[in-house]
Amino acid sequence: MASVASCLFCKIIKGAIPSYKLVETQFSYSFLDVGPLSRGHALVIPKHHAEKLHEVPDEYLGDVMHVAKKIVLATGATDYNILQNNGKISQVVPHVHFHVIPKPSESDESGLIIGWPAQKSLSEPEELKALHEELKAKLSKL
Repeated sequence: MASVASCLFCKIIKGAIPSYKLVETQFSYSFLDVGPLSRGHALVIPKHHAEKLHEVPDEYLGDVMHVAKKIVLATGATDYNILQNNGKISQVVPHVHFHVIPKPSESDESGLIIGWPAQKSLSEPEELKALHEELKAKLSKL
């Protein structure tokens, strides 16, 4: 686990590393991505240092979505992706962050391109029913 002292995003929040800041609130900080997939690609990060989404307090997560919405509106994007990864396999900076990736128009080729490799075996009615019951039981205890 990266410490707050060594975390790239924590350093950006503190101003130790420059950024193209867009919106800053009590709970969130947002800035333009320096390796953008499209015009207006931004990052929104909670000011609470955590590597995974489930470790971030709810008030920070709610604020992050509010800031992401503002950025989407400011870009004027007709379509967009909000992307958040967890874990070393897909998360380069070990601090929860959300990518706001605008797709300025339907004909624009920029932006996030993803596949959706649905697992057919997991969508069988029996499998879905068993999973549904399992998750409902666990959710009732949270």
